[in-house]
Amino acid sequence: MSMQSVASPALVLKSPKRNSLTHIPGDEGWPIIGKTLQILADPKGHVEANAAKYGPVYRSHVLGETTVVLLGPEANELVLFDQAKLFSSAHGWEPVLGLLFPRGLMLMDFEEHRAHRKALSVAFKAGPMKSYLAGLDRGIAARVAQWKAHPGEMLFYPAIKQLTLDLAATAFLGTELGPEVETINRAFIDMVAAAVTPIRRPLPGTQMARGVKGRKRVVAYFSEQIPLRRAKGDGEDLFSHLCRATDDDGALLSTQAIVDHMSFLMMAAHDTLTSSFTSFVAQLAANPDWQQALRAEVTSLGLADGEPMDANHLEQMKLTGMAFQETLRLMPPVPSLPRRALRDFTFKGYAIPAGTGVGVNPMFTHHMPEIWPEPDRFDPTRFTDEAQRGRHRFAWVPFGGGAHMCLGLHFANMQAKCFARHFLANVEVSFASDYRPSWQVWPIPKPRDGLKVTLKAL
Repeated sequence: MSMQSVASPALVLKSPKRNSLTHIPGDEGWPIIGKTLQILADPKGHVEANAAKYGPVYRSHVLGETTVVLLGPEANELVLFDQAKLFSSAHGWEPVLGLLFPRGLMLMDFEEHRAHRKALSVAFKAGPMKSYLAGLDRGIAARVAQWKAHPGEMLFYPAIKQLTLDLAATAFLGTELGPEVETINRAFIDMVAAAVTPIRRPLPGTQMARGVKGRKRVVAYFSEQIPLRRAKGDGEDLFSHLCRATDDDGALLSTQAIVDHMSFLMMAAHDTLTSSFTSFVAQLAANPDWQQALRAEVTSLGLADGEPMDANHLEQMKLTGMAFQETLRLMPPVPSLPRRALRDFTFKGYAIPAGTGVGVNPMFTHHMPEIWPEPDRFDPTRFTDEAQRGRHRFAWVPFGGGAHMCLGLHFANMQAKCFARHFLANVEVSFASDYRPSWQVWPIPKPRDGLKVTLKAL
């Protein structure tokens, strides 16, 4: 079967009639924009307030439509694991990403999703991952050396955003972006910001218009590169693999399919890692005792300056891995996950009709005090084998779950450990005594002021 011919669910899902959801408690807010502005202002507080008032199932109105929010690990398992194939990721993400990242993996379902995921997974096998580690190691070492040479106060978020884009380009494109880097970076910023803008049409002067324009830039860049890669015929990076990939009938993937996958994966590898590394460094700065404990683990690897890492070194960094897990618990890079019900279903006694937009919320689950005592405290020991025993398997879902589990989760963990090795071995990070970071949590968390940190060379 041709990959391009594998179809999404062959139906047009209509939102249920408004009165078919009135039995579900909730508050839909103002006409048209609903609760969108409140959610954008404080996503975590908004969900927690609704949970306290209405319970783990409630009705809201966001980004132009009524949705039902399901909270807690059981909800995560029902919707993400989705053994009964009740929920569509494609129809869930379409209102958010459809104009900006169409036909990415999150906007595919079932057999179509499986076929495309299989084609992409070749880039995350042992051979390519080993190659990525070597490139990441060199790139991170060089950038941290620059930071070490100029200690003092810096804005961490824009610095790490530039680095993660460079690293994504090296790993996925096999090359640096070159003079296009600023244009491409700006395009991704505009596309992500447009994903949750209250105005959902690309009207002149709106954020959505800027996002759609950014997509055109990204599409043009990859479209120009595809014939060049095919003519070259080699390369172990993801882009080169996709340019050579064929479906079960032996046909090359279409230009459009390659462009859609590359723009989506570059966004995912670039923006979510930027968010996660910024959160990680913020926790190191706020918790100097843990910072020193992780530095001791890095020192115990016995790596000389300039000596490359390998998989064995990554395996030894247990505490660093737990600290990164705890960071993702406190600030998951995708705080909420949308789906759409393909059929009627029931949860916690509530009948929910087909066509309903459904959301689950990793941020809420990750801060449930009955699962995570003192949920706002940074404590990597929550992720020892013993501590995790008996915990619901969907209590920690920063990478999603089920068939749509993040394809790059091992890549993210590898990059985090590689970053920690060079960062902790070379600099000490701290906050000014009167500084408190302020975060914009949705759609992908980032510090509003760029995260002011102070670096001290070691």
